[in-house]
Amino acid sequence: MQKLTVSIIQANLVWEDVDTNLKAFTKKIQSIESTDLIVLPETFSTSFSMNSETLAEPMNGKTMSWMAEIAQNKNAVVAGSAILKENNQIFNRFIWMRPNGSFEKYDKRHLFRMGNEHNHFTAGKERLIVELKGWKICPQICYDLRFPVWSRNKKQEYDLLLYVANWPEVRTAAWEKLLYARAIENQCYVAAVNRIGVDGEGVNCIGNSMFIDPKGELIWKAADAKEESSTTEIYLDELNDFRKKFPVGMDADDFEVR
Repeated sequence: MQKLTVSIIQANLVWEDVDTNLKAFTKKIQSIESTDLIVLPETFSTSFSMNSETLAEPMNGKTMSWMAEIAQNKNAVVAGSAILKENNQIFNRFIWMRPNGSFEKYDKRHLFRMGNEHNHFTAGKERLIVELKGWKICPQICYDLRFPVWSRNKKQEYDLLLYVANWPEVRTAAWEKLLYARAIENQCYVAAVNRIGVDGEGVNCIGNSMFIDPKGELIWKAADAKEESSTTEIYLDELNDFRKKFPVGMDADDFEVR
């Protein structure tokens, strides 16, 4: 049946404090009994800070080492974004860390202009699709959610769309509506994890982490402004059966992303 078990952790993040955040996530993850994939918020080790030159870690730094250790201990993929540097460039980089220590990376394509992110990070150019237990999964980061061309599921390239975010309370309505739209238009599951709490710039996030099915039905939603974890099982045969019975992709418009 190609079952996939996904764990989402909605948490408060301590501003620019890597050690405290990693310690808190270690404790939360210990309570997860069995899962295939653990998804953490955007910039989970620092919160969404533009102090990138000070906070950026090398690819063999503390956060990467922690992800590798947790993935190995839980025998699950650990995923989330962090402030990382490589080749003299700084990225808001999503990491897909496997239990064996190998990993994939995706650099945030759409940098949040209104938060000045484009002046502190380098934008990514390539989309990532990874595989896990027969599932094809496409990770994206926060502001990417507003750009449907970037996530368009041409020829059913993926089955699950992941969003990790620091999405503010004032735009909660957009967050929710866009997540439903991405699930429906791409005929895929959508798992989205957002942080809670007030950051160092006074921006408040209330979470609204969600899991949505390909028909646009809500599977799970976290409580507002509450630290909460959830583990959900999804089945690939159910997705494929729906796509076969309702093949909207056959009538999709063709295009190229430049």
